[in-house]
Amino acid sequence: MRHLSRVLAVATLVAATQVAIAADDGVVRVKSAYPMAETIARIKKDVAAKGIRFFDEIDQSKLAADAGIKVLPSTLLVFGNPPLGTQFIAARPAAGLDWPVRLLVQQDEQGVVWAVYTDFGWLARRHEVNGEAARPFETASGVIGSITSSVKGN
Repeated sequence: MRHLSRVLAVATLVAATQVAIAADDGVVRVKSAYPMAETIARIKKDVAAKGIRFFDEIDQSKLAADAGIKVLPSTLLVFGNPPLGTQFIAARPAAGLDWPVRLLVQQDEQGVVWAVYTDFGWLARRHEVNGEAARPFETASGVIGSITSSVKGN
């Protein structure tokens, strides 16, 4: 629990300096300085280092290929910290639609790799969670900002 407190404190600091800003649709795109496989590996390593539970890695481009459809490289990473994330559900049960965290790593037509996720402030507004109940969403914003900073490079 002490480890999580330190992670959350650092994450809050990172959130204050997070450059990626959500559009009106709540989507945040962070440009990676690394190729697809390294971006995924760095994110998974950072998630593990923070003691966050990793649930799944879904290669969407492989699923598409198996269905005879060609798509650009796209992998969905699913992870979360139950003591934090389940507070979303406690505040508003329908917020369970947005937990655990989903982070999409995708490559665009120019070969640029992106880490894409839904802004937690936007999620709090979507689920009409305000005041003290919105604090876990603020904390999650800091955590995801810290995680995606691991792929921004120097």
